Amino acid sequence: MEIFWNTIAAYNAATWPAQLLFTVLAAALLVLLYLRPTPVVRVAMKLFMAFLNFWIAGVYYMVYCRPREYHGMLALFWAVMGGIWLYDLAFRRTSLERSDKHNVFALLLLAMPLLYPLCSLALGRTFPMMTMPVMPCSVAVFTIGLMLAFSERVNIVLALFLCHWALIGLSKVYFFGIPEDYLLACSTVPALYVFFREYVRANADRPSKPSGRVLDALLLVLCLVIGVFFTFTLLHQLDLFSEI
Repeated sequence: MEIFWNTIAAYNAATWPAQLLFTVLAAALLVLLYLRPTPVVRVAMKLFMAFLNFWIAGVYYMVYCRPREYHGMLALFWAVMGGIWLYDLAFRRTSLERSDKHNVFALLLLAMPLLYPLCSLALGRTFPMMTMPVMPCSVAVFTIGLMLAFSERVNIVLALFLCHWALIGLSKVYFFGIPEDYLLACSTVPALYVFFREYVRANADRPSKPSGRVLDALLLVLCLVIGVFFTFTLLHQLDLFSEI
């Protein structure tokens, strides 16, 4: 645990000006996507998201997290997601056109990276040993919000990677004492359902077994099970089951 938090402190102390710049750029691109969603703005956002993923892979994991075990594997994970954004840009798999289906939820997720440092402060942490807006889980939850707000067509591969990362992040709550990561883990449950429901419905005209209606029901059950598991984990972490 000490190594984990020391690497976070080193990363924040060295990169906080860059993190501030990236946060401002993300906010500016979001405003442009809402108000002036030109093709240039969409390309700029995809390039920015690819850059963020490569930043997490190269700077966060390969430079500042080298003392951690498996840092290379985690760097590869994020590099692959950066590559997915570049592939998406090249083949236009995600339009980044405004979707009005999940406005409130999407806006909440887009603002959530700013909640990470506030949650750390509320938990008694101090800079630089605290969570910040440009760290793996905060970037992941921002990406989920971006996909909900601006994607009529869901990039199902990227959605799978993000949901997998949320499950990985849940383990850090136990091993490293980061309850802030529940922000990502819990937001993933409804996002997971939305992503796969849209994917199933988009392919409903294709013959499949089981049928689209059955797949939708199975997806709902799966998300309910995951949600119950997350809730149990959270309550257990808060020692509410200590006497059971």
